Amino acid sequence: MQQPVTLRLGDIQPGRNPRKYFDPAKMAEMIESVRHQGIISPVLVRPLEDGRHELVAGERRVRAAREAHGDDYAMPVVIREMDEFEARSLALIENIQRDDMAPSEEAVGAAEIVGLCQGDRDEAARQLGWSRQTLDSRLALMNCSASVLDALNTRTIKLGHAELFAAFTKEQQDKLLPVVVKEGHGVADLKKVLERAACSLSAAIFDKVDCAGCQHNSAAQAEMFGESIGTGSCTNRACYNEKTEKQLEATAAGLRDEYQTVRIVRPGDNHTRIQLVADGPKGVGAEQSKACYACQNFGAAVSGLPDSLGNVYKGQCFDTVCNMKKVAARIRSEKAPEPATAATAPGSSKTSSAAKGEKPGAAAPEATAVSESEKVKAYRVALWRKALRRDIGTNLELVRQYLIAIVATGQARSINETAFRALWERLLDDKPPVSSFASAAEGAKAASPLAQENLIVAMLASAIEGVDVPYLTQMCRHHKLDLTKYWKLDKAFLDLITKSEMKVVADELGIRAAMGEDFRKVFAKSKPEVIEALLSVKDFNYDGRVLKVLKF
Repeated sequence: MQQPVTLRLGDIQPGRNPRKYFDPAKMAEMIESVRHQGIISPVLVRPLEDGRHELVAGERRVRAAREAHGDDYAMPVVIREMDEFEARSLALIENIQRDDMAPSEEAVGAAEIVGLCQGDRDEAARQLGWSRQTLDSRLALMNCSASVLDALNTRTIKLGHAELFAAFTKEQQDKLLPVVVKEGHGVADLKKVLERAACSLSAAIFDKVDCAGCQHNSAAQAEMFGESIGTGSCTNRACYNEKTEKQLEATAAGLRDEYQTVRIVRPGDNHTRIQLVADGPKGVGAEQSKACYACQNFGAAVSGLPDSLGNVYKGQCFDTVCNMKKVAARIRSEKAPEPATAATAPGSSKTSSAAKGEKPGAAAPEATAVSESEKVKAYRVALWRKALRRDIGTNLELVRQYLIAIVATGQARSINETAFRALWERLLDDKPPVSSFASAAEGAKAASPLAQENLIVAMLASAIEGVDVPYLTQMCRHHKLDLTKYWKLDKAFLDLITKSEMKVVADELGIRAAMGEDFRKVFAKSKPEVIEALLSVKDFNYDGRVLKVLKF
């Protein structure tokens, strides 16, 4: 065993002591003892390359000696050669074996040892003389926020508090800690609060594979600590809610192949939807229900409500006012006297086969027409504008006639200034004047006759882009625009509609007949596969066929 020697206290530099908190009362007693009796037990130091020495174990004695006698005090030391790993291990072990080191301080020190062992926890436990379970439970405290660890260091809270806090996010811990300290809540009180804040994993609608080993899974906490909330809970509400929202969106996305409208319903959406039924007190009638299938307000709902989270309700009407009117119309028609020879009405409750009530997962009804959704309307209007521009082309006589008509009907304001200025710049290779009439007139004068003609054409093109839809419809009808020259079935359109509506399209264009027996097999596949099949029917002529929903 090495014999102790003395070193000037000021020549001993601090080490990496895992202990951060020193009890003031006990330190005061030690300082008084050292003042009268000096240091009896030497501290452990290691030599450094620059000739100085670093403290490894004995910081309480060093602090007491410095307070009692100053930096010139001859400090008894044992000098031992050791590397960084040995120094840190000895410092931690020495503190654990001595006076009540806080578990949080042990956790920080143990984490450093694991780092020195290159992540090998078994070797770290062996070095510390701990069981693997003890090591893991201490390291789990590193899930605590800095303020919680500090509170445990200073004995402001108990180990049970910290173990409970460790299951929650650091933000949650920092919000709750001041309340616990100020109001003096015990471990049992904190446990009740955290149990109320946790989310049930059994009720989760998302894939819980990643939750098994998560630090916020209360089951993992129960295995690790003496104090934990009941198993089967997630203590990270933000993560839980984010995963729930992603699953709701994924469920909704999967329904959009079948329905034009899919909504996630939230608390407060009670009166924004109603189950579409043909008969019963709230039935619209069999014939009307078929017509409703093509409406853009017909679709499916995904529940975002706590008591039915993730449930799917198909066959929903999202225009409750319209639904009430249809129900009222059906009731009035039933009260009207029937002809003596009339058979039981097809829409009566005796013969109707429409589904009753909200049934999650009910089969999607077949569409009878392509819904004029906002997306389809936008596609249709864009087609009209593009086709009209191309059909007029460079027919300057027609261009002048249409421009005169546009101005005469008060539609000159519809000329899209931004579009026209862009065309000016492209045709004349110069930016048009912003506000100077003279400059604009000179620019137009300097343009070649061909460029002037092109500018007039550009003016009409920009007007076509700017007029409202009713006026555009008038122009298309007057011009007798032939859409068959400018449209044939494409992916862009099919992406806008449901698989059920694609069957309507296939019937209208004659694709179902051309596909024969393959038609049913194709529609058993995914929407992208159905689209690909509809656009690649062998020997089918797609030209000259325009859907009714696209006509003006």
